[in-house]
Amino acid sequence: MKLKLCLLTTLAFVFCEPNIACCDEPVRRTEDVIYGRKSGMALTLDVFQPAKPNGSGLLFLVNGGWLSSKSTPMMVTVRPEDYRVFLERGYTMFAVVTSSQPKFTVSEEIEDVLRAVRFVRRNADQYGVKPDRLGVLGASSGGHLTLSIAARGGPGNSDSPDPVERESSAVQAAACFFPPTDFLNYGAPGINGAGAGPLAPLQVAFGPLALTPEGREQLGREISPINYVTGKLPPTLIIHGDHDEVVPLQQSESFVAKARAAGAANVDLIVRAGKGHGWGDFWKSSEDITAFADWFDRHLK
Repeated sequence: MKLKLCLLTTLAFVFCEPNIACCDEPVRRTEDVIYGRKSGMALTLDVFQPAKPNGSGLLFLVNGGWLSSKSTPMMVTVRPEDYRVFLERGYTMFAVVTSSQPKFTVSEEIEDVLRAVRFVRRNADQYGVKPDRLGVLGASSGGHLTLSIAARGGPGNSDSPDPVERESSAVQAAACFFPPTDFLNYGAPGINGAGAGPLAPLQVAFGPLALTPEGREQLGREISPINYVTGKLPPTLIIHGDHDEVVPLQQSESFVAKARAAGAANVDLIVRAGKGHGWGDFWKSSEDITAFADWFDRHLK
């Protein structure tokens, strides 16, 4: 139960008025923009446009424990004051709400976030951003989805009747906290974490494939970002605590090692000594958020 609660609370956000008080200059907020539909439901994102945009956009993945919500008070909601540093530097923020377990699985959420990138790129002019200057960030399960975009993003389907699906889902930079990256080697070689072992409390998020050893093996291969790493991985920064008992530091170390071996040019890991799975209100941690913002300044501006 403790494990589950840790994952469910990795991101927490609350509602803020259109002229966001957390910033020195007004920020225009556009709520509930529909970026896709599935099973009769709308997939939405909120857009936050600074007074002095720098032309770059950041997709913030609102997701914890593979749950996502705009307004649930106890967990992953939209709290724009956490975007202060990015907004003050001119980034247009897209707070992306995905589908959630138990109705939808991890695999389906990956498709949601890839769709969100395509949508933002398709509508880049409308929001004052350049389609070739997009970044993504998240934490825990949101970090897993962040790296899934970074590693799997690519050309759209040129034959699709949907213009959004014809767009690329690639991003130009990524940053995240303590992400799961390799479910087939979760903490150590051969340990399957696809709804089993340390992540057994979240089995429902992985769907029916997680109910059998064969299914977990298949699923672990499919949803692990490490299996999609190539030398074309965009600049990626990970921050992870060395006392994390929910997502082992080994997950980030293995991902970075694989990326560097593949020839990815800009991949970095910052290890926070003594930190576990989240530390205080980590989205307001000055040294961490500044590191993210500096990373995007370096690779998007």
